[in-house]
Amino acid sequence: MSSENSSADDEQRVWDVVVVGAGPAGASAAYAAAVAGRSVLLLEKAELPRYKTCGGGIIGPSRDALPPGFELPLQDRVHAVTFSLDGKFTRTRRSKQMLFGLINRPEFDQQLVEHAQKAGAELRTGVTVSRVEQHGSAVPDRRTVAVVLQGGETVLARAVVGADGSASRIGAHVGVKLDQVDLGLEAEIPVPETVAEDWQGRVLIDWGPMPGSYGWVFPKGDTLTVGVISARGEGAATKRYLEDFIARLGLAGFEPSISSGHLTRCRADDSPLSRGRVLVCGDAAGLLEPWTREGISFALRSGRLAGEWAVRIAEAHDAVDTRRQALNYAFAIKAGLGVEMAVGKSMLAAFERRPGMLHAAITSFRPAWRAFAGITRGSTTLGEMVRSHPMAGRALSALDRRSDAAAPTVAESTATTE
Repeated sequence: MSSENSSADDEQRVWDVVVVGAGPAGASAAYAAAVAGRSVLLLEKAELPRYKTCGGGIIGPSRDALPPGFELPLQDRVHAVTFSLDGKFTRTRRSKQMLFGLINRPEFDQQLVEHAQKAGAELRTGVTVSRVEQHGSAVPDRRTVAVVLQGGETVLARAVVGADGSASRIGAHVGVKLDQVDLGLEAEIPVPETVAEDWQGRVLIDWGPMPGSYGWVFPKGDTLTVGVISARGEGAATKRYLEDFIARLGLAGFEPSISSGHLTRCRADDSPLSRGRVLVCGDAAGLLEPWTREGISFALRSGRLAGEWAVRIAEAHDAVDTRRQALNYAFAIKAGLGVEMAVGKSMLAAFERRPGMLHAAITSFRPAWRAFAGITRGSTTLGEMVRSHPMAGRALSALDRRSDAAAPTVAESTATTE
């Protein structure tokens, strides 16, 4: 581990790629750059493993973006989803095939970092990055970026990847602009064996009382991860929703082992993904699915792309070549994840106005359930679904256009689910 290296050694050395943040995005970027044979330093402010507020659902696109030979540390395999509309009109849909897996983030993240280390990346934990500099006295030449650590130590790199989370310092340097900020609240609730057995292989998704909000129960052995998410600014209502949700589930009598909160931030369409020799990915870039706020698959996929393009930027000899590679990275992100985000925004807008209609469709309309199952398994994405099924695209456009139309009552929307 490079945490044992002297700071003097780091000051002498110019790394090909320095990655800031050792979550799924950073570990994926470090792995991709290290596999390409480059010298990679991965910086993390916490000691690993560390807790992260996250449901821990691993959908198909996440699984497909993992390094070769990665064994998922699954706590449960989901074959059934119970849907409810603010506690009412409950219905369970089942699948013979696994829909998605559930993991605990500390061990999942740790395992990703270990894969990056095996590929050749070096790790330093317990270090906080204060800022990055691309000009000035700390930068020896135009091909170098200075990563300044708290305490004044400087690490030099040919390219930097910012994967330091949703309150990213590297994101601030790049000028990331955010379009949507949501508050997620979560409780890890240890439960008796009899309760755990009732949830085994099944998750609950509850479409919530505030526009765009929803809650979830994800079983992980003898613990249930119970959470809710809603737009920032609804803090008191979101907290009340979580309390009511837990009580409604009959879980209020169990003491949570962890209660936590987290802001998720979604990028604006015109937000930059790079500045000079610095790229951002994952939460630091505001990359997540706007409707479900699913971020792990976006972190893994954008991290891998950032690592691959950081290698090209490290090899760039001038500003023109650097700019070309950075634009190629942005194009790769927008062509894949950007399309999914655009569809996700439309889905969120439709869901905010007509949660009952969405609930009725997914619980009673077989093609809608099949689409949900296909997305979670990874056989399709939101973007592909709209591209390959014209009817889905037209339905979404129609819902978008009807923003000013009066939404039906919950009873009207969900009559088919009773």
